[in-house]
Amino acid sequence: MYEVSHQLKKNGFNVNHLKSIIERNNGSQFFYTQEYFCILIAMDGFKLNIQGREFVIEAESMLFAGPHKEVYLEDIKDKEIYVLGFSAAFYEQSAIDSLLLNSTLFFNYESDVYIVKLNSAKEAIKKFLIERLLEFSKKGEALYVAAAHHTVKAFILDAMLFAEDEQVEITDNFDYVSCVNRFSVLLQRDFKEHKIVSYYAKSLNVTSRKLTEMTEFVTGKTAKQLITEKVISECYKLLKYSGFTISEISYRLGFSNEGNFTHFIKKNTGKNPSEIKNSGDSVSVATNF
Repeated sequence: MYEVSHQLKKNGFNVNHLKSIIERNNGSQFFYTQEYFCILIAMDGFKLNIQGREFVIEAESMLFAGPHKEVYLEDIKDKEIYVLGFSAAFYEQSAIDSLLLNSTLFFNYESDVYIVKLNSAKEAIKKFLIERLLEFSKKGEALYVAAAHHTVKAFILDAMLFAEDEQVEITDNFDYVSCVNRFSVLLQRDFKEHKIVSYYAKSLNVTSRKLTEMTEFVTGKTAKQLITEKVISECYKLLKYSGFTISEISYRLGFSNEGNFTHFIKKNTGKNPSEIKNSGDSVSVATNF
């Protein structure tokens, strides 16, 4: 089981060289992001497997991953990679913070990770990321946390320059955005076991109708649509990239049997799982909600 650091648990933020994280976890290159958001700053190229799908990461890149992701890192020996981990509670200090956390930087159902090239030189990033935070840590916890928040926000805003993200829009109702962000975190964690709106509404202490009103306001989609899109996107990724049988995939995604899984896929995509598995299609969800 991957263990997070004491500082991450205490302050809701931590930054480490990847090497030190691996050493702390007895050499394991497998990570589970739990409830935390992650930004990886890669000075060197490496390989990443997230939710069963492989990516080749170029040098001088930023990677954004949301909560509850299974990550396996490859080809990382002697590579310079830094990891920023933080909680929603740490980052959400303003309305715009909630808006940014709810973006496809962290909730990218198509690939589970958003990758952006660094815009600054390696040495400038190291000075901003490592040396500056280290100096603030000597000034006391309050200043360190404030500087850490500023650092995370700077990286997010930098990525937003290049993000094609229709969900990142300025809105007058940031309470809705914050709630939809919490819904997104819950959905990422619980979609395998819970696929109905009422479960998430109860967890958020709102009615199903209210949750749908909020998701439609923020994303233009109903809560049911977002749940279905999440399940379908995971189905596609496992069918296309995992090598598991259809029966194994149905079990992993929380369906009671292969028949129910096939019915769900057929209803929402117009195709059977075997057709998807043997095709070159990307995620496609039927508009029959």
